[in-house]
Amino acid sequence: MATRVDFYQLSRDPVERVAAMLARKVLQAGQRLLVVSGDPGQRAVIGRELWRGGPEEFLANGEADAGHAERQPILLSDKVEAANGASMVLLADGQWRPEALQFERALLLFGAAETDAARALWRELDGAEGVAREIHKQDESGRWRAGG
Repeated sequence: MATRVDFYQLSRDPVERVAAMLARKVLQAGQRLLVVSGDPGQRAVIGRELWRGGPEEFLANGEADAGHAERQPILLSDKVEAANGASMVLLADGQWRPEALQFERALLLFGAAETDAARALWRELDGAEGVAREIHKQDESGRWRAGG
């Protein structure tokens, strides 16, 4: 199975806003998502942001250890284990986990503190069999652009 790894360099919007934007796109594509962060506080903030919209906007989600994990379209966890059957994983805390390569698509969000690690991972994945990479950067107007 091939995996696409998307690197999202955070420079303007906070991680919870970017996670919600990406989660919305995943659900619109008819997929499920696993959001991983080792920080329970960060997961709570992301969960609140996902629920924040009105009836047409909110993105249903739940913690992996809260029960009914298999029914959640967006599952929040500290482990790369998709009890909800997700084909996509979003690594919200900027920490790469090799298990992410078991998914069709891995989204790595990283800020300034994780830039060196993200660059090293980019080089490590260069030429890896079955792995495609893409970098996304946000411009001054808030639009995300793929590439350099």
